Amino acid sequence: MPWTLPFLLLWTVVAWAGSPIPVVTTTTDLKALVEVVGGEKVQVESLAPPLSDPHSVEVKPTQLARLKAAALLVRIGLDHEPWLGAALRTVGDSRFTRGSPHYLDTSRGIQLLQAETPRIRADKGTHLHGFGNTHYWLDPENSRPMTAAILEALARLAPADRGYFEANRKGFLDRLDDRLRVWLRAMAPLKGTRVVVFHESWPYFAERFGLLIVAALEATPGVPPSPSYLASLIQKMRDAHIRLLIAEPYSDASIVKQVATQSGATAVTLIPSVGGDPAASDYLSLFDLNVRRLTASNATR
Repeated sequence: MPWTLPFLLLWTVVAWAGSPIPVVTTTTDLKALVEVVGGEKVQVESLAPPLSDPHSVEVKPTQLARLKAAALLVRIGLDHEPWLGAALRTVGDSRFTRGSPHYLDTSRGIQLLQAETPRIRADKGTHLHGFGNTHYWLDPENSRPMTAAILEALARLAPADRGYFEANRKGFLDRLDDRLRVWLRAMAPLKGTRVVVFHESWPYFAERFGLLIVAALEATPGVPPSPSYLASLIQKMRDAHIRLLIAEPYSDASIVKQVATQSGATAVTLIPSVGGDPAASDYLSLFDLNVRRLTASNATR
């Protein structure tokens, strides 16, 4: 007779009592937020490294083993992790399904951007960002609902530690409030600055800090731009006097250099995930670094 869900949850609570809860996340940003809430009560591993295309990840056999042993899987959701389905099928664990206490999709409860019209590619099905932009962790305000969901997920697995998780989250939110005031003050001179981005990673960040994204080098997310598209975009950047180009560390450096040189824009490499630079070792320092790089760019409207 198969185990029922309540029995599985009770078994998990008993199995990890007194030991750190093993958690697997799909990104280093989720790992950082789980560690913020869970503290010493969790042991967390991210399936995706910090410096790679997050939509294309090769999960290693050792990571599959840790996933199978995990008490909780935390993911970005939507179509951010097209590679996760194959990993879960390989693991074959029915605990990691929607509605299970062992599965958390942090996109639930997020006010998504670019979600008005699902974008479909007839040849390959639903394409990346097809249900809304998935990079919602890059608005620091979204860490509030994200950590609230993480707290509830951890408290279901370790109910006796709820108070500990709540205190950790409160301390994080207090620090977040302090840093937000600093970031908003620093970014105020850039409010209204028009920006071209390489990949559509930055709408949430831009909306929070007052930047105006006018175009992306990837006309279709995840698809390299054609020479004709680049030539047209460069001309439009010249005509509109766009002076800021935002790229990621894994963006095609030759394309970034070409566009910056020919358009006259300043290229700034921002870090999209925790751990992508030594100075971005946790969630708050990720924004410290990106705000510092932008304010040092001397970009103008």
